[in-house]
Amino acid sequence: MPLDISASQTLSQNPVFLHPYGLPNYQTVGQALSDYTGDDHIHVLYPRKIESAAREFVNFFPGQVLYAVKANPHPLVLKVLWDQGVRQFDVASRREIDLVHSLLPEAQLFLMHPVKSRALIAHAYSLGVRDFAFDCDAELEKILACTSGAPDLHLHLRLSLPKGRARMPLSGKFGADFHTATYLLKKSRTFAQSLGVCFHVGSQCLAVDDYAKAISYVRCVIDESAVSIDSLDLGGGFPVAYPDMPTIPMVDYFTSISASLCKHDFSHLTILGEPGRALCASGGSTLARIELRKGTDLYLNDGTYGTLFDAGQFAWKFPVHLHKHRSKYEVGPMQDFRFFGPTCDSVDVMEGPFRLPCDACEGDWVEIMHLGAYGQALSSRFNGFHSDTTITVLEASPVPELSGIIS
Repeated sequence: MPLDISASQTLSQNPVFLHPYGLPNYQTVGQALSDYTGDDHIHVLYPRKIESAAREFVNFFPGQVLYAVKANPHPLVLKVLWDQGVRQFDVASRREIDLVHSLLPEAQLFLMHPVKSRALIAHAYSLGVRDFAFDCDAELEKILACTSGAPDLHLHLRLSLPKGRARMPLSGKFGADFHTATYLLKKSRTFAQSLGVCFHVGSQCLAVDDYAKAISYVRCVIDESAVSIDSLDLGGGFPVAYPDMPTIPMVDYFTSISASLCKHDFSHLTILGEPGRALCASGGSTLARIELRKGTDLYLNDGTYGTLFDAGQFAWKFPVHLHKHRSKYEVGPMQDFRFFGPTCDSVDVMEGPFRLPCDACEGDWVEIMHLGAYGQALSSRFNGFHSDTTITVLEASPVPELSGIIS
């Protein structure tokens, strides 16, 4: 994956650059927009936000932190996490493996995708990857065959959990059921240098006790199989606060998890976690320009096929902030808006509602926040609408309820 330095082509002045990636670095979003001469939306990264989230996990999560690279594979994000002490990375494809390996050669990579191609397994093993997930007999046999029955494998059995209360449940596609899991634990124990169990409670898990319930379920599986394990991977799912999804402090999740690990006699194991959204969501946003207003509909230069996939597909309501292009204006009352993206596809719509000042108009910029996870990673090039411009901003993200001004 090439480093993203193309933003300099559409930024007219000479901002301070972040070493070593060449990303334009501004004190405020207003400065960046004043400097911008391009026609596309802008990806924004807030490194200090990512640093803060990483420090919380590294310092207080009761185990080792594996960053889920899929959430945002930007080289700057990976480097910031490494600088804050994240040493393990959850990868799922050859490109993710090669990216992290080239950028952070000392990182420990975990191939936790339960279904992998034979070529991918062999490539990963050749680069030093020893941690592999599986959830069925066929995948286990594939791993053994593609590593020539290597004696140094760290195998992780993915369990299917009973349905929880995450906003995006992940049960159904991956995971061994109770009886299959007990069989696979007995079989894989023979081959694995170390054997672990992993699970995922679902993305954006707002129920702190879902982790405790999953840990209790693991205890039942282990007792039934009568097989000892060496590690327990709690997966991801750690949430971020969105307008209609209030969250409790992350430390409450860690406290509950620690208590459950102790209760079920897992504290002596190697404990892993795979945060993605929680590490980088608040550390990124999209600046989208209003191209047209029709009543309470705003037509933007980014949409569902870009960074706003979750806003369109799942009707997630992201925090928003208006940056006005006018030097003088009256601060008016707030109003609910619907967004349309720039493509010709009529499904390119984000219902929201998104609350902005009532005088939002063509030429203003809407900053859609908490898109550092998945938003930037999911962006496509459909219909020719995409952006190669990424900047960093040092100040904290704006308060969504306030209106901005570009001087």
